[in-house]
Amino acid sequence: MTSSSTTGTDTSTSTGTGSGTEGTAPAPEDTTRRTTVARTVTDVLQPRNALLAGMLGIGLAAAGEWTGLLWGFLGALCAGLIPAGYIEWERGRGTWGDRHVVDRTKRAPIFFVILGSIGAGSVVMVLGNAPAGILVAMLALWVMTIGLLAVNTMWKISVDSAVASAVVSLLAVVHSPWWLAAYTLTAAVCWSRVALGYHTVAQTVAGAGLGAATTVAYAFGG
Repeated sequence: MTSSSTTGTDTSTSTGTGSGTEGTAPAPEDTTRRTTVARTVTDVLQPRNALLAGMLGIGLAAAGEWTGLLWGFLGALCAGLIPAGYIEWERGRGTWGDRHVVDRTKRAPIFFVILGSIGAGSVVMVLGNAPAGILVAMLALWVMTIGLLAVNTMWKISVDSAVASAVVSLLAVVHSPWWLAAYTLTAAVCWSRVALGYHTVAQTVAGAGLGAATTVAYAFGG
């Protein structure tokens, strides 16, 4: 989303005092570059991708080797890939324009699909005796989704920011506190959502805060 501005160079007109004022509007190319970077960040670090990488990492940390990766992939499938597939299916039907679903009043079905998908995956994990680490991470994401759904009824909280934050916080708890350094990526997601006009700063900060709170659910569950 770019803003229009004149393409000419700034000039100062001489007045009786001999002073002028320089324009402060960003050049069109700067605005375009900023939008391009923001779009790349929000697409690369979208919830589907963040959950795929994050749940694989959580599964690996919880169980190790191939078993952990398989459980992690199941978690990513239920928490990220299936919901993303549903969004694309509805987009193809013309329900909304793109994955961002800017109208919060149309988001409720997405949250219910996420809740159902994570719930089904959690049942499979319980029946399959999955490691506690990956199972509790799933339950933490389920609780976070309830929070997102509740807030969304009144306010357009940022889901992308919440997921990016949750993945980092859960990896920090399950694997190593060094993962907290990856909050720079969460900050990048928050910036991109604001830069593209999808959310306000407050909405991204609230989303990131809710995502970080998944560690509370994890702590109680563990």
